[in-house]
Amino acid sequence: MEKPVTGTKAMVVSPHHLATSAGARVLERGGNAFDAAIAISACLAVVYPHMTGVGGDSFFLSYHASDREVRAYNASGRSGSGAAREVFADVEAIPTRGPRSAITVPGMVDGWYAVQNRYGRLTFAEVLEPAMTYAAEGFPMSPDQHEHTRQHADMLREYPTTADIYIPGGQIVPAGERFIQPQLAATLRKLAEEGRDGFYLGEVAAEIVRFLHAEGGLLTEEDFAAHSGEWVEPIRGSYRGYDLYQAPPNSQGFTGIMALQILEQFDLAAMEHGSYEYYHVLTEALKLSFRDRNRYLTDPAFSAVPLDRLLSKEYAAELAALINRDAAVDINSQPVGSDTAYAAVVDKDGNAVSFIQSLYFEFGSGVVAGDTGVLLQNRGSFFSLDPNHINRLEPRKRTFHTLMPAMACLNGKPSFLYGTQGGEGQPQTQTLMLTRMIDFGMNPQQAVSEPRFVWGRTWGAPTQELKLEGRIADEAVDKLAAAGHLVRRLPDYDGVMGHAHAIAISKDGLLSGGSDPRCDGSAIGW
Repeated sequence: MEKPVTGTKAMVVSPHHLATSAGARVLERGGNAFDAAIAISACLAVVYPHMTGVGGDSFFLSYHASDREVRAYNASGRSGSGAAREVFADVEAIPTRGPRSAITVPGMVDGWYAVQNRYGRLTFAEVLEPAMTYAAEGFPMSPDQHEHTRQHADMLREYPTTADIYIPGGQIVPAGERFIQPQLAATLRKLAEEGRDGFYLGEVAAEIVRFLHAEGGLLTEEDFAAHSGEWVEPIRGSYRGYDLYQAPPNSQGFTGIMALQILEQFDLAAMEHGSYEYYHVLTEALKLSFRDRNRYLTDPAFSAVPLDRLLSKEYAAELAALINRDAAVDINSQPVGSDTAYAAVVDKDGNAVSFIQSLYFEFGSGVVAGDTGVLLQNRGSFFSLDPNHINRLEPRKRTFHTLMPAMACLNGKPSFLYGTQGGEGQPQTQTLMLTRMIDFGMNPQQAVSEPRFVWGRTWGAPTQELKLEGRIADEAVDKLAAAGHLVRRLPDYDGVMGHAHAIAISKDGLLSGGSDPRCDGSAIGW
C-alpha cells in the first residue's frame, strides 16, 4: 500500500520539492498557511518555470480557521483594451505562441499580494525570499524542466530574450545542473520592495509593454495599471455528505462539482475499484459536465453562467439517467493548454490553502519580456474569434479558465484539499482522487498514485481518446474499447496524466499528504 506523509501540526504538498520545502520553512519561521502558500507559489514560479511563472495566472481557495469560512481569490488576468477580434482579422485563430498570444494581463502577482497582505503574518519580502534566492543563485534543474526544454527548444530559440535564459549559450542545461535567472531575481526584488505596484505600475510594466509593442503585441501600461483580481464567493455542491468547494467562473471548477453530483447517483463503492464499470461511469459523468461547460463557460461579467441549474441535485439526476452502462457518449473535443502547478498547505491553526497557477501552454507564449525575466502566459489564445462563440474575444475580458483548486469539507472543516495539473484533465483527476478517498477509503498517496485515465482535449490535442495508464487491468481496457471508447494505452506512470497532490485531514485533526510520483514533487508534514 502507498504510504502517505503524515503529521499532526502541518502539511505541505507541491510538484517541486524545493517549493514544498520553502513552504515548510516559512511555517517553521512563524508564518501561517497563507504566508506559506505564497512562498510555495512564488518558488514554483522560479523552480518550475515551464509550468508556471510571474507572467501567469492563479486561483486560490482558502479556509480561515478563525471564522470557519472558505474564500476564493480570482487572480486571472483580463484581455487588454486593444484586444478586439478585428485585430486578428488576418488569421483564423489567435496565435498560441509569440507576442500576439500574450493578450491578457498576468494576474499572479496581484494574487500573491492580495492573499498574503490580507491574511499573512510575515512581510511580503519574507515570503518571496526563497524564490528570490533560487532565481539569483540558481537551483538544480529538474528532470521535468529539462525534458520540456528539450521538447520545445526550437520554440524557445525564436526569441533571444527567451533563449538567453532557457537555453544559455545555445545549450540545454542538463538535469541536476545549476539553472540561474538573474533578470527574474531583479524583478522579484522589486516586488519584495514595492509590493504588487512593483509589477503593475512603474518600470516592470513599462518594460514588458515596451518589448511587446516592439514585437507587435497589444498590452499597454494602462492595461497593467487597471488590473485587479478579486475575492469571490466559492461555488458549492455536495458529495456523500461532504461540502464541495471550487472557484466560480471564469474557472471550470463547476465541472468538478457536477461530475461528483452525477456520480452520487451511483453506488461506486459496490463497484470494484479499477474495473470497467468504475472507469466508464466516471468518464461518462465527466463528459456530460464538459458538455455544459463548453456551452456556458466564459467571463460571467459578459455572459451569465446558469450555476443554480448546473449545480442542482435535480439536474445531476437527469444527467445520471443519460449514462449508458454499456456505451460511450460522443462529445466534441478541442485543444486546451496543459502547463499548471497545483499545491496545498495546512498549518497548525487549521488554516488551509488549495491553489493552482499556470502559464497555459508549456512555457506560455514562449516570450520573455525584455530584461524583466518574465515569461508571459498565452492564456488569452483560448479566446474564440467567432463572434457567436460564448468565449469570444472582447476587450477587458477574462477567458474560459482551466484552473480549479478544490476543497471538500465535513462539518464545516476541511477534510480534503486536492488538485492537479493538466487542462481538461483537472476535473477528471480530481474526480478520481476524491472518489478514491471517499468511496474506497484510500489515503492521499494511494489516491494520487493509483492508475489514472484522461479523456479528450488535454495537452493541446483535439481528440476524444481515452488515455489509460498501463497498470489498468486488460479486462477493463478491453471492455472500455468494446463500449466505444477510443482507448490508447500509455506507460504505467505517464506525465500526460498530470501532476496531482492531495492533503487529507481526519476528524481528530491528523494530517496526511500525497505527492504525485509522476513529477518532481514532495510532501512534508510534521
